[in-house]
Amino acid sequence: MKNSRWLSLIVLCTGFLLIVVDMTIVNVALPSIQVDLGFSQSGLAWVVNAYLIAFGGLLLLAGRVGDLLGRKRVYLVGLTIFTGASVLCGLSFAQPMLIGARFVQGIGGAVSSAVILAMIVTLFPEPLERAKAFGIFSFVASAGAAVGLLAGGLITQAVSWHWIFFVNLPIGIITAIAAARMLDSDKGIGLGHGADVLGAIMVTSALMLGVYTIVQTSDYGLSSSRTLVLGGIAVALLGAFVVRQARGRNPILPLRVFRSRKVAGTNIVQALMSTSFFSFFFLGSLDLERVLGYGPMAIGLAFLPVAIVMALFSIRFSAQLINRFGAGAMLVTGQVVAGLALAIVGFGPADANYVTHLLAPMVLLGLGGGLAFPALTMIAMADVHPTDAGLASGLLNTTGQVGGALGLAVLATLAGARSLQLVRSGIDVTTALAGGYHLAWLIGAGIVVVTLGTSAWLLRRQTAAAVDERCVRCEAAA
Repeated sequence: MKNSRWLSLIVLCTGFLLIVVDMTIVNVALPSIQVDLGFSQSGLAWVVNAYLIAFGGLLLLAGRVGDLLGRKRVYLVGLTIFTGASVLCGLSFAQPMLIGARFVQGIGGAVSSAVILAMIVTLFPEPLERAKAFGIFSFVASAGAAVGLLAGGLITQAVSWHWIFFVNLPIGIITAIAAARMLDSDKGIGLGHGADVLGAIMVTSALMLGVYTIVQTSDYGLSSSRTLVLGGIAVALLGAFVVRQARGRNPILPLRVFRSRKVAGTNIVQALMSTSFFSFFFLGSLDLERVLGYGPMAIGLAFLPVAIVMALFSIRFSAQLINRFGAGAMLVTGQVVAGLALAIVGFGPADANYVTHLLAPMVLLGLGGGLAFPALTMIAMADVHPTDAGLASGLLNTTGQVGGALGLAVLATLAGARSLQLVRSGIDVTTALAGGYHLAWLIGAGIVVVTLGTSAWLLRRQTAAAVDERCVRCEAAA
C-alpha cells in the first residue's frame, strides 16, 4: 500500500511534468516554427498565448469540478485532452491549426493539473510523508521550466520542432494507463454542491480575458487604453463573480476558504514568488541569448544548476527540514536565499562570466526554491477541508500562473523601458539590454522582500512547532 502511494505520486508528477515542460519547451523552438509556418512576429506570440489563456483561465474551475465529479476522472480527462492536442500540434501544417491545437492543449493542461495537489493531500495524510510528496511536486513545478529549455534545444536541433509535441504522445499514453490502474477512484461530492453554471462562466471569462490582456501588453503596453479597458472588464467580471459567490446557495468558489489566513496569505506569496521566478527564467533566457550570445542548448544547460539543486532539496531534504524546523521557518529561509540570488545577478556586470558571476546565484536560486515552495504548498493545504481540496489546489495554481504572468508582464515592460532609456542616452544596445534585465531582477529581489512581510503576517502568533502540531491534530481529526 505504501509503495503504491509513492508510485501514484510518480504518475501524478509525470503528468504534471509534461504540462510544466510544455510551457518552456516551445520557446526554444519558436524561431524554427516561425520559419516553417511563416508566422509574423506578432502572430508567433499566439503559439504561446493561446496555451496560456486556456490554461490560466480554466485552472480554478477545473479544480472545483474535480471536487464535484471526482479528481481521478478529471485528471484522466485532462491528460487525454492534453496528449491528443499534442499530436495535433505536431501535425500542424498551418498557423490556425497550430494555434487552435495549442488552445486545446492548454485546456487539457489546466484540467489535469488543477486536481493534482488535492490528490496528493488525499494520498498522504501523514504530515512528514505529505511534506516529502509536496517537495517532489514543488520540484517538478519549479524546475520543469529549466528541463523544458534543455529538452527544447536538444529536440529542435536533433530532429525538428514537430517532435517537441510528438514526444508527449508515448509519455502521455503510458501515464494515462498507469493513472487509470493505480489511482484510487473517487466519486466527488456531486454537482448539487457547487453547480453554479453562471458563476463558472463568469470566473472563466474573467480569468481568460485577464490573461489575454496580460499577454497582449507586450504589443500595446501596460498603460494603453486597450489594456485598461480590457483589464477593467476582467476585474469587473471577477468582482461580479465574487458577489455571486457570496450570495449564491451553491457557489463554485465558497468564500469560506479565504477565512483561513493560511489560504489567503499563501496565495499572495505564491503570486509574488512566481513573479520573481518567472522573470528570472524568462528574462534570464533572453539575457543569455541576446547579451551573452548563448545558443538554445547552452541556455538550457546554463539553467541546469537551478534544477539540480532544487531537486536535491525538494526531494531529499525539504521534508526532514520542515519536520525539524517547521514549514514557516523553511519558507522564510527559502525566500531570503532566493532574494539574495536575484540581487546578486541584478548587481552583476553586463558581460557576465558564467562561472564567476552566474553559477553561484543559479545554485542559490535552486536552494531558495527548493526550500520555499514545498513549505508554501504545505502551509497552503494544511487547513483545507477535504471537500475543498481541489478548489484550493486550483486556486494555488491559478495565483501562481496568473500572478506570475502579470508580474512578468510588468517586469518585462519595465526592463524594456529601461533598455530604451539607456540606448537614448548613448549606451550600446547590448549593454542597454543587460541594464533592463538587471533592473527587472533587482525589482524581483524587492518583491521577494515584500513576500517576507506577507509571511510574517501569515505566521503571526504561530511558532513553527505550533503550526506543525496543529497540522497533526487536524490530520488526526480527519
